[in-house]
Amino acid sequence: MSGDPIGRLVRELSKLPGVGQKTATRLAFHLLRAPAQQVRDLAQALLDVKERIRLCSRCMNLTELDPCALCQDARRDPHLLCVVANPADLLAIERTGSFRGQYHVLHGVLSPLEGVGPDDLRLRELLQRLQEPGAQVREVIVATSPNVEGEATALYLARVLKPLGLCVSRIASGLPIGGELEYADGITIARALEVRREM
Repeated sequence: MSGDPIGRLVRELSKLPGVGQKTATRLAFHLLRAPAQQVRDLAQALLDVKERIRLCSRCMNLTELDPCALCQDARRDPHLLCVVANPADLLAIERTGSFRGQYHVLHGVLSPLEGVGPDDLRLRELLQRLQEPGAQVREVIVATSPNVEGEATALYLARVLKPLGLCVSRIASGLPIGGELEYADGITIARALEVRREM
């Protein structure tokens, strides 16, 4: 089966993250049963993403336009800059509709064990952006995940950015809405207590 088109499709699909051999086989047979136009649309969407999507020269988000629509939006607050690890994090924040500032995407977090250092992230572009003439950013909000790598990245950013005279803040972390206190881990409870606010 390895030389035929079905086997090739299964092999290619199984290269995707989180897709094992069984899932790849199920997807391949689903595509075989799907209408030809649906498969063509999927193939064209894959090609379009590879050929037309690039990094925004300003915020490093994935975009077809340069600068991206978020950077072009004059209604966004130029004094607030939210730094995220990847484009998916940016989308998660945007979905809330609660942040109206600008963004910068690092495309990763510091992870010495995996060989990811500051030079592997889009930190140089961030520093250039913050130091360019006419830069209006007053506060940088570090919105990396509250895990070891995200915390290390946040601490590194604070150390690098504070000498520029900027306010550097970190998103709060703690208990999720609807979560049960008794099932939360100790670190999450401790963090929730640390970032408490007056009612």
